[in-house]
Amino acid sequence: MFIQSDMMFSIVPIMVTIGFVVVFGIILMGIIQGIRTWKYNNSQPVLIVPSQIVAKRDHVTSHHHNSGNGLSHNHHSTTYYVTFEVESGDRMEFQVGAQEYGMLAEEDIGRLSFQGTRYLGFERLRDTERS
Repeated sequence: MFIQSDMMFSIVPIMVTIGFVVVFGIILMGIIQGIRTWKYNNSQPVLIVPSQIVAKRDHVTSHHHNSGNGLSHNHHSTTYYVTFEVESGDRMEFQVGAQEYGMLAEEDIGRLSFQGTRYLGFERLRDTERS
């Protein structure tokens, strides 16, 4: 009986330490990946190209939280994406903000501004400019 309890006191701290290292490692990898993407985008030229909006989509994530005392709450988050087609026929999808997403419509024609994978904006052409 004493052997098992001694074993638990030596295994549990090791398991907690391993769990902490794994969680810390995952967080650190996310930070490093974010910095790499930021540096990559900053090293790219700002491009402004004629394009057309071909698709819009959103992605909703939901999180349900229990506080343990019978109370709970839900948290919802929406991420917005717009797909542009450029003159060469290539398509690029960018994450955009909610306000920008609401202002853009499929089949809009205009000038897309971007830097690497970073969306900078879309200037819609007026009907008189499309010809």
